[in-house]
Amino acid sequence: MTETVTGPARQGTDAALARYAVRLGDDALVLAQQLCGWITRAPTIEEDLALSNIALDLVGHARTLLALGGRLDGTGRTEDDFAFLRTEREFTNALLVEIPDGDFAGTVARQLAYTHHAVLLYEALAASTDPELAAFAVRAAKEVAYHRRHADDWVVRLGLGTAESARRMRAGLERVWPCTAELFEEDALVRGLTAAGAVPAPGPLRERWHEEVAAVLKRAGLPLPAPKWHATGGRDGLHTEAFGPLVAELQSVHRQFPGGTW
Repeated sequence: MTETVTGPARQGTDAALARYAVRLGDDALVLAQQLCGWITRAPTIEEDLALSNIALDLVGHARTLLALGGRLDGTGRTEDDFAFLRTEREFTNALLVEIPDGDFAGTVARQLAYTHHAVLLYEALAASTDPELAAFAVRAAKEVAYHRRHADDWVVRLGLGTAESARRMRAGLERVWPCTAELFEEDALVRGLTAAGAVPAPGPLRERWHEEVAAVLKRAGLPLPAPKWHATGGRDGLHTEAFGPLVAELQSVHRQFPGGTW
């Protein structure tokens, strides 16, 4: 027999789940914006198309998650409202997705960290007590599995390539790794939703993530970074200096032509 939660308790869970969905939506949206920066600038035409398609997948994830957040929080905000009408302090993405790429190896390093986390998270979210979030997670896990394979292949390719490509790959890993711990932070919001069965606990995911990325780096002949500090604050709206210009570029057309349709 399934117990249905109603009344204030249900409203509280919906509000918390809305915030959680927006966090994940912001991760996908900001990372998509970053990857779009490689269009016409990727190392090869094939890679240009690959990164474009990955970005499109992420935009689709962001649209679903942000729209879900607007329904659950009772505001009725659309995905466009979330994307284009918030200030940078209102975004709650992890810092990992907003830090500057540096170079292509830096992008690959970030994709390695993000995609392995996303696949594990979405596979676990498929068992969520929220049917909409669970249905999204089933589809998204399959799409991000391709993104993960793409990242793994490039890590190995660069790690086992030339001395210069391996050096750049090591530098990219060192640059992004301090931002990976934030993906697994367990604040009051996550603890409450975990207790309700709506989202998975981050601890077990982090253990599996560590094993998976370590195995890929071993194949690539690259050391697993061991940062002495960890960046945090993105989930609370505290962002890097680079984030303001990134958001301004994302929102520029909408702000120049408010209400415009195409």
